[in-house]
Amino acid sequence: MKLKKGQVAITLGVMCFVLVFGIGIQLKTTKNLEQAVGSTYRENALRDEVLKWKEQYDHIYATLENAEKQLEKERKVSISSDDNSVEKQKELKELNMYLGLTEVEGEGITITLRDNTSSLISTSTDLVHDGDLRAVVNELKNAGAEAISINGQRIVPSTSINCVGTVIQVNDEVVGAPFIIKAIGNKGNLNSGIMRPGGFIEWLVEDGINVETKTSDNIKINKYNGVLTDKYIK
Repeated sequence: MKLKKGQVAITLGVMCFVLVFGIGIQLKTTKNLEQAVGSTYRENALRDEVLKWKEQYDHIYATLENAEKQLEKERKVSISSDDNSVEKQKELKELNMYLGLTEVEGEGITITLRDNTSSLISTSTDLVHDGDLRAVVNELKNAGAEAISINGQRIVPSTSINCVGTVIQVNDEVVGAPFIIKAIGNKGNLNSGIMRPGGFIEWLVEDGINVETKTSDNIKINKYNGVLTDKYIK
């Protein structure tokens, strides 16, 4: 069958339309597909970026957490060191007080001994001797004295009270009458201990030595000014 020119033109027109329509559909489908693929790619890329930042955050958080733990550990060590330092300083202070290396004050008693000047005939018993001072110091220690001095000389474990010729030396320093003995401790116990019946103070009074005692709430005793040395302790 032979087509006419008009029919051929119509047929070609329809075919062109169908072809253009098909191409349009194909392009649209391809575009949609590209958009879907692009969207999926962007989502994946965004997901990867989020995961990467999360990993960095987790790492930083873990580092911060470790730093806080280390800081807390250092703080505890510092507090412990401070506590140890305070405790050591307290022990050192107590040791220095025991050794007489620091000035101290507190309640206690003052005892003043004077030679007997009223006797018409002077005898040895009218004078205060080094043994008298040692005896009074021992009685004060037995009564609980925590610090003692004689005429400003602090009594320490190495103190010597000796008579050299006609003078008395305490810590190798010459001291003379009146002998002022200071003791820090419970003033009631010190007073009752030193003034007890039959005690050494009573004997001194019977021998004519002038004795004065006075309790106080505030007695100051100087520190030991000498040098503590040990010959045998290593």
